Amino acid sequence: MVPAAKKDSDNRPLTPAMEDYLEAIYQIGQEKKIVRVKDIAVKMDVKMPTVTSMLKNLGGRGYINYEKYGYVDLTGEGISVGREICRKHGVLYHFLKDILNVDPKTADEEACKMEHTLCSSTLDRLVKFMEFIQACPRTGEGWLEYFEEFIRDGRTHAKCARCTEDFTLEFKERVESLRGQKEEPDNDSRDIQV
Repeated sequence: MVPAAKKDSDNRPLTPAMEDYLEAIYQIGQEKKIVRVKDIAVKMDVKMPTVTSMLKNLGGRGYINYEKYGYVDLTGEGISVGREICRKHGVLYHFLKDILNVDPKTADEEACKMEHTLCSSTLDRLVKFMEFIQACPRTGEGWLEYFEEFIRDGRTHAKCARCTEDFTLEFKERVESLRGQKEEPDNDSRDIQV
């Protein structure tokens, strides 16, 4: 059995590949009661000896419990890392797909690359930004200031209602202003005289 005790000699950060394995083991564990080497190999699209080699490494670092020809169990620390990588992937995937309108396959591939580089606080800020742009009607020059306010104060029903009323009034005034202006020809008109 590969022990789940962390080696003092190997306290280097996890590599993206290690994080991918912990994410895969975590996801399989959410779908099935037990995680086998074969399941990991299929999910990661690698050969079983490759999985075994990585499992030895992760076990030596204290992220998994694994016995040869047995099941794979994440330790508490392994669960924590696997869950966080899954969270990062999900947030990034939805941001790319739903906000930036990237096609789902590309969004998934890009999220997988990005999930290894963002710290949790940056990801939390991205989540808040996504909530903000989906919920807040305010736009225009001051929208970044509005976002900072949203980060600072959060979202409350009363505040959102007040902001919606303010936005509606500003919008109506802008529309009336535009209606009152005399239309001028577009400077970029491409009228060609023959």
